[in-house]
Amino acid sequence: MKSILLIGLGRFGKHIAMKLRDLNHQVMAVDHKEELVQEVLPYVTSAQIGDSTSQSFLESLGVDNFDVCIVAIGNDFQSSLETTSLLKELGAKLVVSRAATDVQEKFLLRNGADEVVYPEKQMARWTAIRYSANHILDYIELDGDHAIFEVTIPRPWMGKTVGGLDIRKKFNINILAVKSGSRLDSFITPDTLLCEGKSLMVMGKYKDIQKCFRI
Repeated sequence: MKSILLIGLGRFGKHIAMKLRDLNHQVMAVDHKEELVQEVLPYVTSAQIGDSTSQSFLESLGVDNFDVCIVAIGNDFQSSLETTSLLKELGAKLVVSRAATDVQEKFLLRNGADEVVYPEKQMARWTAIRYSANHILDYIELDGDHAIFEVTIPRPWMGKTVGGLDIRKKFNINILAVKSGSRLDSFITPDTLLCEGKSLMVMGKYKDIQKCFRI
């Protein structure tokens, strides 16, 4: 369980608060609008109304005591940038800030953000890849070169074993799990049989996965 300071309680911030609640983390939520603070009260440990661009206000929160500080301000980049910079100056361990453009991402990284979340860009990339082919069911980007894909089992592979296909040697791709409905089987052996109605979780370089599955 981590202690998290969440600043900015618009739609994006509220969804973060709700998920952090599900994950059983302790969350202090902050926004300058009282109505937004009231809306997230059921999902957070505590909340305060205040101006995150005020150094004295942030000092009163004890930002250096939080494991993560998330700046989810979406409609006022100046405030987001000032808040990010102040958090780092006050000793925040890890500052994660939201960006809406490439330029914002660069400025945030130069002014205190340890990491930047760019929801629109990340979701656009996911949507483009996910729906560009019928056999792609999901994917997780690991870095600029590697990813985990959930793909339907190619018809020529059905009825064959993982060892018999030997795609690790042929394509430099690892099969992490076989999925059937909501059930995930990560115990993969050379004798694991691939059949219709299941999907594969595979990991490797984009170029290798694209070549193997014709993405």
